[in-house]
Amino acid sequence: MSLSAPSTDPNILIAEETSPAQIFQGFTSETAWTLGNALRTRILSLPEGQRKPSLISIALATATSGGTPLHTVFQCSTERGTIPDNENWVRRKRNTVLRWGVSSFALRQKITSGLGASATANDVESAFVKKFALVSSSGGAVADEYAIHGGGYPIRVRGVEGIVAVVVVSGLKQEDDHQVVAETIREIVAQGN
Repeated sequence: MSLSAPSTDPNILIAEETSPAQIFQGFTSETAWTLGNALRTRILSLPEGQRKPSLISIALATATSGGTPLHTVFQCSTERGTIPDNENWVRRKRNTVLRWGVSSFALRQKITSGLGASATANDVESAFVKKFALVSSSGGAVADEYAIHGGGYPIRVRGVEGIVAVVVVSGLKQEDDHQVVAETIREIVAQGN
């Protein structure tokens, strides 16, 4: 079954990811296992044009003693063909969600909405780096520690302020990375998890 196209309106995206349909009752290792396996199953069921080898990662938003937010509770490849660079994309998308508190795709759409219709991918990246004074080791348009590409998504729990975890999919087209997470979270929450 194909994924629907996500909105490109950042306000709609943020409203969706903070709606009751996207907020868990609780979030444990068992919930992460259920969500991670549901994501893998969903990705593997995509039609050939949307399906690609992907990396799924779910990490709790807790800081280690060094301050690095990382406690991975689920991670897997969907099938043969993921590459080491997927891990880098996971890290950068996760960092984006943790810093700005919204999905990496919503933040991208927020940056894009401030640019003209003819803006290129490089224009979007440059605007992101400039707006937040981010570091680019190459001196170019790409932030070293953050990525505004779809696939990083906040996990919220009813009654808990802030984000408790981040789920990331890397490997599909960025809008599909985002949408597979949004749709799967909605399904898992509807089941009472």
